[in-house]
Amino acid sequence: MMGILNVTPDSFSDGGEWFESERAIMRAHEMIAEGADVVDVGGESTRPGAEPVPADEELRRVVPVVEALAGSVRVSVDTTKEAVAEAAVHAGASLINDVSATLWPAAARLGVGWVAMHRKGTAATMQRDPHYDDVAREVAAMLVDRAGRAAAAGVAEVWIDPGIGFGKTVDHNLRLLGSLGDLVATGYPVMVGTSRKSFLGTLARTVDGLPAPVDERLAASLATATWAMQQGVQMVRVHDVAATVQAAVLVGRPQERSSRSEVGA
Repeated sequence: MMGILNVTPDSFSDGGEWFESERAIMRAHEMIAEGADVVDVGGESTRPGAEPVPADEELRRVVPVVEALAGSVRVSVDTTKEAVAEAAVHAGASLINDVSATLWPAAARLGVGWVAMHRKGTAATMQRDPHYDDVAREVAAMLVDRAGRAAAAGVAEVWIDPGIGFGKTVDHNLRLLGSLGDLVATGYPVMVGTSRKSFLGTLARTVDGLPAPVDERLAASLATATWAMQQGVQMVRVHDVAATVQAAVLVGRPQERSSRSEVGA
C-alpha cells in the first residue's frame, strides 16, 4: 500500500493541504498508522496542465519530509529530476517513482528501487487528444522495454505502472484496467494508481448526473483498487489509505480460505 503525500500547492486532489512540512509529516504518520507500507513524497504536481517546478524548490519541499519519515516507513520520491531523486535517496528514500520512466541510470547508481510509469507526452500536453492503435499493447511494450533496460543497468527492484490518466482517455484507462493481468504476466511487479482521478468522476456521476468531484470519488477509487489487487497487482497508490487497506484485507481473505481448503483436501 503506497500512500500519496503531495507536498505541493497545486496537486489535483489535495494541493495545498500538506504543503507545509510539519503538516505533511503529520499526515504521513497518519497514513503509516492506517497501514501504508510506503509513503510517496512528491514536490511537483503531475496533473494535466501543471506548471514545472524548479529543482531547488522541489528539493526544498521534498527533502525535509523524506528525512523526517525515513526511520518510520519506506519512503518513495515522486520525481522526474535526477538531482531531486539523488537528494531524496541521500535523505533516506529507497524507491524512485518516476512518471517520466527515464531515471533508471540514477536508480542503478544509487542502489535503490525504481518505478517506471507510462506517460504519453508531458503534464502540459498529455491530455490533448491522446491516441493509440492498441493502448494495452503499446503501454506494455514500452514498460517492458524500460524495465529491461533498468534491470540490465543493475537496478535490482523494478516496478512498472501503466500510468492511468497520464495521456489516456476514459476508454484507454478502462482498457488498461481490463488488461492488468497481461502486465502482471510480464513478471515485473506492477503498481497502479487510480485514486480520485478524473476519469472516475466522469464514470461515477452525482445524483444530478454531473461528474463526481474529487471528494466524491472514494467508492470508485476503492472499486478500481480492489479490481487491480484481484488481477495480481502488487501495489496500489492511494490517497485514502485506511479504506483501501480494509478493501485489501477483504480481497485477501477468499484467497486465504482457498489455500486452506487446498491444504486440507
